[in-house]
Amino acid sequence: MRNYRDLQTWNKAHNLTLELYKLSRQFPKEEVYGLTSQLRRAASSIGANLAEGCGRQSNPEFARFVRISMGSASELDYRLLLASDLGFIESAAYGRLSRSLTEVRKMLASLLSTVEIETQTRSKSAAKG
Repeated sequence: MRNYRDLQTWNKAHNLTLELYKLSRQFPKEEVYGLTSQLRRAASSIGANLAEGCGRQSNPEFARFVRISMGSASELDYRLLLASDLGFIESAAYGRLSRSLTEVRKMLASLLSTVEIETQTRSKSAAKG
């Protein structure tokens, strides 16, 4: 079992989520149950799934939750674009958030690759033993 707070990927995703919560306070009030909620859910889902995966007992289970986090990151990418196109996010803020999300997505891909390599290595070791 891992401690999710030790993961750089989780920390980066968490900071992005905090920034999005602050920014989305400025969204129109009629969007509170629409785009505001959806954007926040997608963002927080990245870190939440990493945390849940860390609590699982095996690497294959953890990898599954990393994949779910990757899906949430893709959803967030679209929600950010939509918010920008609707004029809820200024161009400079969108660029900054988009770059941060791209970094999180790369970190998730790297984390998944590492977990999959560990899983393969353990499987080969178990087969030999």
